[in-house]
Amino acid sequence: MPIITLTSDIGDKDYLVGAIKGRLWRSNKAFQIADISHNITPFQFGEAAYFIRSAFHHFPEYSWHIILVNMFDNANPRCLLAFHEGHYFVCPDNGLLPMIFDGDPPLSITLPLTPAQIPDMMQWIDEIAKAILRMDAGASFQSLGTETEQMVSRNNLKPNFSDDWIEGRIILIDRFENVVVNINRELFEGVRKGRSFQIAFKAGDQINQISDHYGQVNEGDKLAFFNSAGYLEIAVNKGNAAGLFGLKAYNSSASDQFLKSRLFYQTVRIFFNS
Repeated sequence: MPIITLTSDIGDKDYLVGAIKGRLWRSNKAFQIADISHNITPFQFGEAAYFIRSAFHHFPEYSWHIILVNMFDNANPRCLLAFHEGHYFVCPDNGLLPMIFDGDPPLSITLPLTPAQIPDMMQWIDEIAKAILRMDAGASFQSLGTETEQMVSRNNLKPNFSDDWIEGRIILIDRFENVVVNINRELFEGVRKGRSFQIAFKAGDQINQISDHYGQVNEGDKLAFFNSAGYLEIAVNKGNAAGLFGLKAYNSSASDQFLKSRLFYQTVRIFFNS
């Protein structure tokens, strides 16, 4: 029986996460269910994409990843099923899947939901469970629904860069107030080409080296490192980087005027020396 992961913005104060698991087990008691996170910040698509992108490849191939984030973001929500890098992903058609895959996934279908089922999360779970069981019994991927002709698209928050600089946005502030930026090591090294650099954020704060871990700087000092998912983090050894430097996570759902006023606090820039 396949492994099923759950990711949502539901939080842990409600009954819904337990009810979702119960609904899945009611379909089949042998389902193996694991949580990735239920504390995605509401409306933060970049954060949700980062969580899924960073976690899914640690699970065995042919695992199912159910993503219940901003489920009713539009008036006519659809339930999408995609196959990517040996894994199945189920997600509302709200622009999140293309963000996870940095483009449309190679295989995607829309699961059948009647108008009466659409507003009911538990009906979604029942249909998803049916799809999992049908696949496990040998049904083809395409037979589970209809081909998705066009997905909702959304800014995928790729960093901007040129030959001498990279500009990234803050996609997560974790519980230690470390700041995760949407710049990965591959892009950093590709633009760097062995040069020295300055990582700059807010009012003149800079870092000019990459550390391997917190112990390489003194307590209270700031540092930059690439985390286990390969993304740049700004931190303070035994301190709170976001609070100390006034940094904020990028809000992809905010108005243009709000974004312009806050972008200074949501951006990290890297300048490479000639």
